[in-house]
This record gives sequence, C-alpha cells and structure tokens, in this order.
Amino acid sequence: MDFFHSLSIEEAFKRLESSSQGLCSEEVEKRQRQFGKNVLIEEKISKFKIFFRQFSSGLIYILFAASLVSVLIGEWTDFLVINGIILVNGLIGFWQELKAEASIAALKKMTESKNQAMRDGKFISIASSELVPGDYVIFHEGEVVTADVRLTESTGLMIDESPMTGESAPIIKDHAVILPENSLPYELGNTLLAGTVVVRGSGHGVVAKTGAKTYLASIAEKAKEDSPETPLNKALKFFTRRYVILLIAIFFLLGVVGYLQGRVALDIGYILLAALVSAVPEGLPIVMTLVMVLGALALSKRQALIRYLPSVETLGSVTIIASDKTGTITEGKLIVKEVYSQEPEKLKMIAALCNDSHDGSGDPLDVALSRWVEGYVRIREEHPRSWTHSFDTRLMLMATANKINDTEELLIKGAFESLKEKVENKEELKELNGAFTSFLEKGLRVIAFGAGKWENNHDPASWKIKIVGLVGFLDPAKEGVKEAVIASKKAGVRVVMITGDHPMTAKAVAKEVEIWAENDRILTGKEIETFSDEQLLEALKMTTVLARILPEHKYRVVKLLQESKEIVAVTGDGVNDVPALKAADIGIAMGGGTEAAKSVSKMVITDNNLRIIVEAIRNARVIACNIRKVIYYLISTSLQEVLLIALAILSNLPLPLVAIQILWINLVTDGVLDKTFPFAKEEGDVMTEKPRRPEKQFFDLAQMIRILTFAVVVGLMCFFLYIYLIGVYSVETVSTIIFTSVVVAQWANGVQAQKESEPFFKNVLRSFTINPLIFFGAALGIVLQSSIVYFAPTLFHSVPMDLEHWRYPLLVFLAAFGFVEIRKWIEWCLWK
Repeated sequence: MDFFHSLSIEEAFKRLESSSQGLCSEEVEKRQRQFGKNVLIEEKISKFKIFFRQFSSGLIYILFAASLVSVLIGEWTDFLVINGIILVNGLIGFWQELKAEASIAALKKMTESKNQAMRDGKFISIASSELVPGDYVIFHEGEVVTADVRLTESTGLMIDESPMTGESAPIIKDHAVILPENSLPYELGNTLLAGTVVVRGSGHGVVAKTGAKTYLASIAEKAKEDSPETPLNKALKFFTRRYVILLIAIFFLLGVVGYLQGRVALDIGYILLAALVSAVPEGLPIVMTLVMVLGALALSKRQALIRYLPSVETLGSVTIIASDKTGTITEGKLIVKEVYSQEPEKLKMIAALCNDSHDGSGDPLDVALSRWVEGYVRIREEHPRSWTHSFDTRLMLMATANKINDTEELLIKGAFESLKEKVENKEELKELNGAFTSFLEKGLRVIAFGAGKWENNHDPASWKIKIVGLVGFLDPAKEGVKEAVIASKKAGVRVVMITGDHPMTAKAVAKEVEIWAENDRILTGKEIETFSDEQLLEALKMTTVLARILPEHKYRVVKLLQESKEIVAVTGDGVNDVPALKAADIGIAMGGGTEAAKSVSKMVITDNNLRIIVEAIRNARVIACNIRKVIYYLISTSLQEVLLIALAILSNLPLPLVAIQILWINLVTDGVLDKTFPFAKEEGDVMTEKPRRPEKQFFDLAQMIRILTFAVVVGLMCFFLYIYLIGVYSVETVSTIIFTSVVVAQWANGVQAQKESEPFFKNVLRSFTINPLIFFGAALGIVLQSSIVYFAPTLFHSVPMDLEHWRYPLLVFLAAFGFVEIRKWIEWCLWK
C-alpha cells in the first residue's frame, strides 16, 4: 500500500509520475485502461435468478409433487390449477423482489459529480468517474471529494469528514504537513478522502487513489457480506424441514396402507394427490407478504421507511438497539452551557478572536461561540488578527496572534489536555482540573482558552500560556428519547449508545436519558482493541455505552453481539457506518444521511430520533403477531385436512374430500379469510413482553400445541361425522356436507385466531373490534361456498344441499368455536 500522506509534495508527484501541470490526454487514456473507472464495483443479481429462487421452498416442492401425481392419474384440471397457483405465488414474490431492487437503485442514484482537473495544461470539468491517479485537481466549497487526494495547496480548507470518520466537526486541512505512515484515517491532515465534503476554502491536489483502491472502497468491501437471515426466514426453514419430513412419512404410510388394502394404483394416486394438496398452506406466502406490505405502509406513516420487506418482522425481534449519540439521541446542535473563568471578559474576547466562523457558518463549536459572545463582530474588527495557526488535529488546538491594547498576544483554544501542558505555573491547574472533571460528568464537551505573549514563534512546543477559562458545550438530548429508552427496557430491548465522545461525556448523556444505570459498563475503542473476542463478548453483557469508537470497532461489536444470539438494530448516517449497517440484523439509516448508508440499510427514519425506532418496534411486534396468527390459522387448517384424509384411508373408507375441493378450501374460502388477518389491531400491550427468539417467534411450543390440538380435535370431529353420515345419505351428499363442514370449522378458527390468547367472551367488545374485517370475510365465504354448492356442484364433485343438511356444518362450527374457546380459557387461567 502507498502511504501518500507520509510523502512530501515533491515525492508524491514523483511516485504518481505527475506534476502541477496535470496529465496529457494520451496519458489519461493509458491510465484509464490500467486503473479503470473511478467507481465502486457492485454485484448484480440477474432477474432469472430472482425469479427461479421463488420456487426453492420445501412447500413449493410438495405442490410440484402433487402436480406430478395429478398427471400420472390423468387429472389434468388439477395439474393446471396446482401449477397455476405455484406460478402466481412465484410471480408475486418475483415482483416484490424487483420492487425492492428498484427501491435500492433509486436510493443509490445520484447525479454524477463533476471535478475540475488539469488536462493538457488547463483545468476542465470532467465526470468524477473519469479521474485517474496522477490527475491534478481542485476542490471548492460545497464539492464532494470523489477520490483519495494528496493536497499540494490549501487555502482555509475545511472538510466535513463525518460521512467517513463520524467526526461531526469540520477538519482543517494543511497541505504542508507530512504524517507518519501508520496515521489513522481521521488523522490525515494533508489528504482528502473520497466521500467527504469541502465545507470551506479550496484546495489543489494530486489524485492518489481511485475506485476500488480508495479508503471508501475498503469500507464498502466489508458491506459485501451477506445480510443475516430474517427471523421469519429462519423460523420457516426450521418448520418447513420438519414439516416436509413429517409429510413424507405420512404419504409413505398412506401409500403402503392403500397397497395393503388392495387399492389399485389409480386409487392410491388419488389418495396421494388429496394428501399432498391438503398438506400445503398455499396462501401462506401471499398472506405474509400482504401482512408485511401493510405493516410497511403503517410504519411509513410513523416516519420509518422500510426498504427491505422482510425486515418488518425482523424489527419486532430486536433485542439490542446500537444507536449513535449525535443526531439520534441528542440534537446534534452545540450550545454554550457552562463557563469557568476568573476573567470572563477576557475569555469571551479569546472566544471571539480565536474563531473562524463567519455569518453563522463554519465549525459548529465556533458557531456556538459566536452566538454566545455579545458583540462578536465588533470585537473581531477592533482586534485584527496578524497570524493564524489553523486547528491541528494532532495537537488538538488552534492559535491566533491579535492586537490587544497595542500589544500582540497569542490566543489559543483547544483540548484542555493540550493546553495545560503549556502552562508554566502548575498550581493554576488545580481548580481548572476540578472544573474540567465537573463539566465532563455533566455530559459537556469541554474547550479550554488561554493567552500568552506573542514572540513571533510559530513552534507550538515553545508556547507558554495562562489558561483563562473553560467553556462547556451541551448537545441536548432530543425530546422523547428518555421515554423511548424506558419503553424499550420495559419491552426487553437494550439500548447501547455509540459515540466518539470522551467516556465521561458519553456517560453523562447516557445517564440523562436512562441508557446508562449503576453497574453498567462503558467501553472505549482502545479497550476494544486490546480485548480478545471472548473478553469483549463478556464485557458487552454489561455495556450500555461505547465511547471513542471507530467504524471497525462498531462493526466488530455488531458481529460479536450476533454471535451471542442477539438480534441487533444499528443506526448510522455516514459512509463509515456502512459495514455495521450491512452486518446488522436491521440497519437503520437516518433520513439526512449519506446515500451509502441508506443503500445498505433495511429501514430509513425521516425523523432522526430514537423515539421513532422504538415506536417502529411496537408496530413491528404487532405485525409479527399477525404473521404468527396467520401461520397458526393456515397450518392448523391444513393439518386438519391431512388428518381427515389419513383417518379415512386407514379406515379403508372412500376419500371424504377430493383434490379440487381442498384447493377450493385452501385458496378461496381460506383465501378470503386469511387476507383480513393483516388488519388485526394490537392485542394487549406488546411492549410489555420480552422479544421472542427468532426460532420461537412463529413456531414455539405454545404455537405448536395450539396448531396440533385444533387439527386433531376438529379433524376427529369431521371424521366421526363422516362415518355417521355414510350410513344416512348418499356418498355425494356426505362428501358435500363434509366439504362444507371443513369450511365452516375453519371460519370458526379464523374468528378465534384474531386473539391469540384472550378468550372471545372474556371481552366481547374487543373480540368484535380487534378486526371487524374477519366477519366480513366469513360472510363473503358463506356466499362463495353457497355459490359452488348450488351453482357449480359438478365441477366440485358435490350436490346441492337441502336445509336439513346445513345443521351438520352449523354443529361443526359451534363445536370448533367452542373447543378453541375452552382451550383459551384453560390457558388464561393457567398462564395469566
């Protein structure tokens, strides 16, 4: 690696085979062939791959098997219907993914930057993608730096490096300094990094690195790692594997039983076809997508924009929010809060003179001082500056020489630790040390101000000063953040604050908003670097504040938290946040953040406030609850059908349901009812519950018990009714009654499923208002079922039902509804 910041200007030109006259056209073409475009390389997934991966689910494989069986037994109608369902599901998933890709592309799209580069002896405007190493460029205020550049000239140059390093204050750049090879990115005072912005002044420089060789590209490389699976995907994979194994065993058993019973191959084919179709909850992918789409729309109304649909349910499983301090927990606006000085007027004079803000613009700290000092402009006019030592990031200070009372004085401002080294009388520091510590404990950012005799000495090491005073700056906590932190703790979600501030300042802010409590730990970036992974994991268990943190620290912390089974949400707004945002279970970008941060995040909040994130978690938990209810409803009804068919086969009875009837139940009657589930309101207070583990979010023991008990009890109920009716009515009439009974049993289940744990009659008003659409769905289902029984009986292998026949479905409805109600009352008494 070339360390251009450690080279002199002449050495840098020599290494890059360039000069202040830039490059000629022929040399540019040669270097463009050698180095390529000045762009970051992105991997793209083909539309074919996106389309075909929609059919890689285990449940889809079962339907494919069913369609194959239908061909073997000559049921071409069933074959077309089943494959039509598979195709429709695939097209919906394909469309959703394309929309997601388009959303990402839209957020990434920016008008390409232009740069002024010296070509053939004159400055011309070129697209930033055309830059090559060795180009001689110039940057002005407001322009984005698009390559890594070694400065050769600078005039009052100040750079906003917050997108890259996280440092909020603009950095003064100096082309003349030469730095050690091992300097960190935020210490490169003579270099401009791609992705940063010129806040003030101008600078000339030679392009050192472009495209994939820039520091920006090294950060982006970490973002190429695959995002973690969502809890729903994990849970569905966990369930599907076991479900498919169970079904294979059942199908094999039914085939063997059919053979032993002496059934012909065609009959066995019909048995397997009915079993296969009944086993698959075909509507599940569509309904879950609908739940998440509606959930995303609801979140958008609360200023949380979802960019990746499955992250809707991921948000509900979050156990840790790793949040930046500035701009999310605090306002990001500095104000002078406290002052310590024996010479307050002299302090204000230094604050006005040793200051580079103009007309309310410039470094936020300087702007805050200019607003605090009364007569700021007048003071500057009365005491002209004769010399300036720009802010030095290594020495952490700035100095000026100004004429005061006909005498040139050295005025200095900077970190207290830096200024106190220049004080001759150390006795003066006792009270200052106490004030400094006190300010830090209050969460203030502290700047010291000093003065000395100006002897035209430009070497900071020789300066001798007296510290005139200290000024403490406050970045106030945002409204609602404290309440949001309390709510998140109640919900079992830990908030970890991440900042580049001094640990004591960070602690005070965290304590104010109740992120930090007694016995909590504060970790610094230096400590993180010294810890092994095992040590850091142990330390993170009690940590709520991370201070003096660099991007690589943040990324490492996120990865280790995930290894300890935490579901991590990470906030960020800069290029430096990209690796952590990408690695997180759900990356959350700020609305005013960089395009790089938004492009890898799954959610963007337009109001940069922790309160919005906590509110989004509440909504996401409601969404997850609705997904859980949909899964219960569809799986329990599918297993009920499987059990009914299996019992009939084992009893050597005719099939009570045929494949097309099962498809009607699963896709039309169930299909109407399950589409109403996304509209269910919150049941109780979801923010009083602990987050469910991903593998238990949708398929825990309680869920499985509810699914199996309904399937077994109602399946047995319909089976015994089937046995009874065979001796009373014709086979066609019995089939129609059982067909309708299965449908109404599922309506009863759907109505009850709107409240997972509370009995229907515990609070009747809430039962009717939690989701009124479910009753509309049931009513529509009655109309649809009646229409096929009376107007299309032949197509569905049924006959019109007489009035007396309806008593059996009615009894099944009441029995199914009553069973679920009794089960809920038992759970309520045992668990509540």
